[in-house]
Amino acid sequence: MPHRGRRVIVLEGSNKIGKKILMSGGGRCNFTNLHCEPSRFVSANPQFCISALSRYTQWDFIALVEKHGIPYHEKTAGQLFCDNSSKDIVAMLLDECESAGVQIQTHCDIASAIFNDHFIVTSNKGRFESESLVVASGGLSIPKMGASGFGYQLARQFGHKVLDTTAGLVPFTFTGAMHDLTGRLSGVSTAATVSSGDVAFTEDILFTHRGLSGPAILQLSSYWMPGDDVEIDLLPGTNAVDYLLGAKRTQPKSLLRTVLGALLPRALVTELQALFWPEVSETPLTEIADDTLRRIAGNLGHWTLKPAATEGYRTAEVTLGGVDTAELSSRTLESTRQPGLYFVGEVVDVTGHLGGFNFQWAWSSGWAAGEVA
Repeated sequence: MPHRGRRVIVLEGSNKIGKKILMSGGGRCNFTNLHCEPSRFVSANPQFCISALSRYTQWDFIALVEKHGIPYHEKTAGQLFCDNSSKDIVAMLLDECESAGVQIQTHCDIASAIFNDHFIVTSNKGRFESESLVVASGGLSIPKMGASGFGYQLARQFGHKVLDTTAGLVPFTFTGAMHDLTGRLSGVSTAATVSSGDVAFTEDILFTHRGLSGPAILQLSSYWMPGDDVEIDLLPGTNAVDYLLGAKRTQPKSLLRTVLGALLPRALVTELQALFWPEVSETPLTEIADDTLRRIAGNLGHWTLKPAATEGYRTAEVTLGGVDTAELSSRTLESTRQPGLYFVGEVVDVTGHLGGFNFQWAWSSGWAAGEVA
């Protein structure tokens, strides 16, 4: 954190600093990703994030973590987690704030923020005046943690356009028979490739009593539009036709559910059997026509579903959309409408993939603003 001799106060609405950090990564905070690059972010302007991400990188944040002696490890796909607890990251950030003389005021409810030669913020904790105002208020995700639309309201007040917001990195919900099926499979997970349009992700999916979740589903949700189909390949990396026809040759007396049980959870195979091959459920493979096996293979590789909706902001990890980047400097995150006003992090129309990318955007955009604010 650069020490520029500025007096800084953080006005925090909740009772505790870093609530999202504390809950993230199952309490171990997925604080960044080794493969942080612009293609891992969703925005109406995909180029906007390049400047901040390139000037304060994942390696810079990792260096800060190492400077504070915080042990960490890599999980899948470059995701970095604390060995011990998310509390280590919060403690690190608080230490950095203390060394820079930053004051922090919690339980602070903002009544108004205006500009009259300088910024004047009125709150239940008093009146604060400053040359610069940095809005790091987050989005609408997980309202029980205090999330609100305050940042968007403030942006509009100063003449900024706010792009439509929606829940991102969020599970899908279903109605009817598919809802019943996911309920019966609640807790079952398997690797799959999920796609919608030309976007696809290969990771685990998880059946829940409401619908579908898991990393692959959460990733896809940031691209899915209501009414769109979702296609699931339950055998990613496997040619389903070759597998089933091969099993017919090598295990002619076996049942289809038996050979698929080697690749998929047994409970899922039982449900798929009722959907895709009930008429041959007790028929040995040798007696099933090749065309029938090809049809079943096609169903396994192209299971097409239509989500009813997502679970919404209640469980969403991030908020898509937000303050239009067209009216912000990509270098400093400063408003082009109001000098001295900055928007950073989730409140901006930049949303990362699952896996530490949203935290890195918070660090990078905050650092960019902090260099000049």
